[in-house]
Amino acid sequence: MIRNDQQLRSTKEWLLRFEQSVAEFDNNESLKEDKERWQLHRDSYQSQVDELKSQIAEYEALVNHDYNQPIVLKVDDINHLPEILIKARMAAKLTQKELSDLAGLTEEKINFYEDHDYQGASFLEVLAVFDALDIRVEVAKFLVPLDTLRRTPITKDELLGRKRSMNKSSSS
Repeated sequence: MIRNDQQLRSTKEWLLRFEQSVAEFDNNESLKEDKERWQLHRDSYQSQVDELKSQIAEYEALVNHDYNQPIVLKVDDINHLPEILIKARMAAKLTQKELSDLAGLTEEKINFYEDHDYQGASFLEVLAVFDALDIRVEVAKFLVPLDTLRRTPITKDELLGRKRSMNKSSSS
């Protein structure tokens, strides 16, 4: 997720590099001799191009959104909830300082929480940010698969490993 103009510039630079790589693959006839290998490499670069374009489009839609109009932000997994807070702040065109004032938190805390996807924020602090951004949940479904519910305690290492793998898949 792109969070500021500096990251946007960097992402656009990477996009250009990946697009050039795709073009090189398309124009290199000797690489095409091994069709499967060529396709595999080309597809991996094209996948990066598509992902970067998607991130750029999302960021530009957020920062160019008319802040006088509501915006609908969705998550498929509660682990992505912090992104809603960050995206809502960006769409509202609030600085971290302005949000901190509205939420009754310090600017340093908001900065830290956004940099760390709100890890370490208390539930009350997250609720304060929700309230400051006037975020409302319209529909929420929570599936509790009782037949596969874990019956042993989760270890800290398992939990941290699961969060890392989820963060990697969401940033890809």
